[in-house]
Amino acid sequence: MNVLVINAGSSSLKYQLINMDDESVVAKGLCERIGIEGSKLTHKVPGKEDYVVEEAMPSHKEAMALVLKALVDPEHGVVANINDIDAVGHRVLHGGSTYTQSIVVDDDVKKVIRECFDLGPLHNPANLMGIEACEANMPGTPNVAVFDTSFGMGMEPYAYRYAIPEEYYTKYHLRRYGFHGTSHTFVSRETIKFGQLPEGHQRVIVCHLGNGSSISASVAGKAVETSMGLTPLEGLVMGTRSGDVDPAVVQYICDHEGKSVDEVLTILNKKSGVLALSGNLSSDFRDLRDAEIKGDEKAKLALDSFRHHVIKTIGGYIAVMNGVDAITFTAGIGENDGDMREKIMSHFAYLGIKLDPEKNAVRGKNIEISTPDSTVRVFVIPTNEELAIARDTVRLVEEAKA
Repeated sequence: MNVLVINAGSSSLKYQLINMDDESVVAKGLCERIGIEGSKLTHKVPGKEDYVVEEAMPSHKEAMALVLKALVDPEHGVVANINDIDAVGHRVLHGGSTYTQSIVVDDDVKKVIRECFDLGPLHNPANLMGIEACEANMPGTPNVAVFDTSFGMGMEPYAYRYAIPEEYYTKYHLRRYGFHGTSHTFVSRETIKFGQLPEGHQRVIVCHLGNGSSISASVAGKAVETSMGLTPLEGLVMGTRSGDVDPAVVQYICDHEGKSVDEVLTILNKKSGVLALSGNLSSDFRDLRDAEIKGDEKAKLALDSFRHHVIKTIGGYIAVMNGVDAITFTAGIGENDGDMREKIMSHFAYLGIKLDPEKNAVRGKNIEISTPDSTVRVFVIPTNEELAIARDTVRLVEEAKA
């Protein structure tokens, strides 16, 4: 089965065509500047030169048409015709409290995605445009919505409810949803599989560390805790996001700076995090590390703050689960920054956690980086959200046929 995985942004559309017989990526690409002058499609096929198309894309519908044209192109394509694509899986940010699992798209699913626009104003509208573009260009091909909030929907009420008047929960579904859910689902399951964790010993903490960062705790793949909340703003200090702050900070800045709530939330989302702590030096952790080595105190503060919040969260999750069997690092920083991993894990030496320095230097593949005598196993597992989406798509399409 060939599954096309779509991740639609407000002005972009990323895609991968995956052959699910062997889970290989047949082709992938990116449409940029949709609805903006200078639109471009970059189409990549293993073993071939990139195929670039610079053509107007007024909407996602035209972008999707160009993607399909590239996939069936006699020279640059990988399938004979569109009918060789059996299903489409879509990353959708928010399904609210209605959908707790991935689902085949119908009119009700699209209605719920639309109703969640205010919960995911940057992503949900684009995700819906991606679905409708596929429906227009590929009539009859099943579409599956894979919600980024699905993983967090497995939490218990005592973990996901905010301690606010119940009417705001019942009327507006204000609760902790968690994000990076597709990544946390994939990596927590891969940790159990790769580490061959036996039943009863599957307490896993996943550290998805990148410009946007989150941490989850799960038992046998079921979410117990996750650090993001109603929006991706809650939780860790991140590249440009503040993470947890006293809500009164918003009111204080509004009152003293004459700013609206929307303006302050923009600051907390786009102008805070390690960018702010470093004196606006950079939100790129590689830049901050280079500056820290050269003695920049603000860069050091930014990195120390990031590590502190990661350590604090891991420690809290160990307590919540009454122990931990495996800790796994993933995403850009988690997969590639051995120094960051070592400095975080060194704080848990009192638990008997030990890293192998040579293995901790390895990048880009599944590997156990703890020593044989470590009391907790520590892994690096590259995330693969596209494959997770494709797997859910195959499962649901086959169930629908049965």
